Amino acid sequence: MTERSIADLLAAVVQGDHTAFDVIVDRYVRLVWSVIRSFRLDGEAAKDVSQTVWTRLYVHCGKIRQPERLAGWLSTTAKNECVRVLREQRRQVPTDMSDEWALGSTPASDESIVADEMRRELLEAFADLSADCQQLLRLLTADDDLDYTAIAEIIDRPIGSIGPTRARCLDRLRRIMARRAPTGDEVMDSREE
Repeated sequence: MTERSIADLLAAVVQGDHTAFDVIVDRYVRLVWSVIRSFRLDGEAAKDVSQTVWTRLYVHCGKIRQPERLAGWLSTTAKNECVRVLREQRRQVPTDMSDEWALGSTPASDESIVADEMRRELLEAFADLSADCQQLLRLLTADDDLDYTAIAEIIDRPIGSIGPTRARCLDRLRRIMARRAPTGDEVMDSREE
């Protein structure tokens, strides 16, 4: 039995063939999850993003102009939805921390504070990278360990360009981090305050 093309599957979904949609989901579910996992969302948020991606595909499957690039469409949709969820999460501010203290939780240790600060600085530097670099580095660090072939399809670039582009992106990230690092004088000034 030959594998149906994506164009045929999308056309079948438009005609009401739910089995065709299931085939598409089976074919691309690992890709969508790898993009979502690269954003490190909690379990419920990740499930919500996944559901939203598949719902959007179902709604828009008749409007996809280049079916052969569905992998890129799905990864971009997943990425955009993850970014939207993360923005919403940042807007939510806890209003009352007294419950945590009442339950006996303790303030974070110095090591976790330093680790949190380093993570925050890295995320801020990461945000200064171009969108292309961010997407590539997220895909390269995804939990599913996507191979270069899959990543090349997602970002629509030749496989041979991924390694050199990765090196340039990491070099940019290092330079951004170095520019942001406080000088020795700044560290001394902050300790005196």
